[in-house]
Amino acid sequence: MGNKIRVGLVYGGRSGEHQVSLQTALAVLKAFDYERYELIPFYITPKGQWRSGPLLSAPPAAVAELQFSQGGAGAGDDTGAVGDAGADAGLVSNALLPVLQGMSENVLTDGEPANDGKAIDVMLPLLHGTFGEDGTIQGLFEMAGLPYVGAGVLASSVGMDKVAMKTMFAQAGLPQVGYRHFVRYQWNKDREACLRSVEELGYPSFVKPANLGSSVGVSKARNREELVTAIEEALRYDRKVIVEEFVDAREIEVSVLGNDDPRASVPGEVCSSNEFYDYKAKYTDGKSVMVIPAEIPAETAESVRAMALQAFLAIDGSGLCRADFFMRRSDGALFINEVNTLPGFTPYSMYPLMWKESGVSYRELLDTLIQLAIERHAERQSIDYGGGE
Repeated sequence: MGNKIRVGLVYGGRSGEHQVSLQTALAVLKAFDYERYELIPFYITPKGQWRSGPLLSAPPAAVAELQFSQGGAGAGDDTGAVGDAGADAGLVSNALLPVLQGMSENVLTDGEPANDGKAIDVMLPLLHGTFGEDGTIQGLFEMAGLPYVGAGVLASSVGMDKVAMKTMFAQAGLPQVGYRHFVRYQWNKDREACLRSVEELGYPSFVKPANLGSSVGVSKARNREELVTAIEEALRYDRKVIVEEFVDAREIEVSVLGNDDPRASVPGEVCSSNEFYDYKAKYTDGKSVMVIPAEIPAETAESVRAMALQAFLAIDGSGLCRADFFMRRSDGALFINEVNTLPGFTPYSMYPLMWKESGVSYRELLDTLIQLAIERHAERQSIDYGGGE
């Protein structure tokens, strides 16, 4: 094993994007160079229970092998989990931090124990949505003193909350479409006031949970009846709803990689199979087209790349993000839509495909992200937090 880097891979999770995370984890595990890395998988069940798997010497063949149960691999019951909290599955027991820190007696629940005393060198979260890319698990890694791939607590939180994100984009001077937002309490107290405010944007409009991704819970509303239905649907997934003005536009995306001196990929364009790029178009029907590089003027490509870097720095990003834009068809004007601090990362996802077109392979991306995580952690270790000895 020698000087191999030990990576803890975290996936699954308590969110509407659990299955997307499993697919990402399988793709990443198949791409790693096992001559350079040791991989320890950590599966979080839909109920929030942690399970660690065996130290991997080769990639798994299927998603089912990533869903560990008490008796071994495979989707089993919710017993025997690392950090099992019994009836209250949202809690994590005190056993979890030593597990993450690589304490040999607790590293594995299945397979051969890695009782060589070696700590985990870096954590790689592949969790989409709530409790994964919203700053919560990033805070856990910070408390455990572990390097981890991707954005920190602040950038993750802002990148997840579309309202907070848009506030920071406005502060940075980035152009955006019109929007309104409210919370469940306001909707229940005076839905007529909420509807009047939203209808100032005109129809159609897009209704979204403020804190979710992969287009889960997103609807297009063409009239008040559809608007009410869409808001109720969004409130299934979050207490906060955001409604955005419709713009007849092309959807342009850019991948960003780096820490304090990030770089941007060539832009790509998503041509949806559906009326808009919803969950079905992204993950189920296989008919959406990704055009990379996007067929846009050179000056527009440079502008969108510059805006992607500006957005990344505005939220204090690190590691990676994908920045999504609208390019209005009538005049080519650009509007930033959002950034995704943990974008889809299968070999067929936009983020790695745009880097592939820019000359960076999937495996090189993984290597770079691991190095960026280690560098960022080293910098943070140089800070005097005033804790004494």
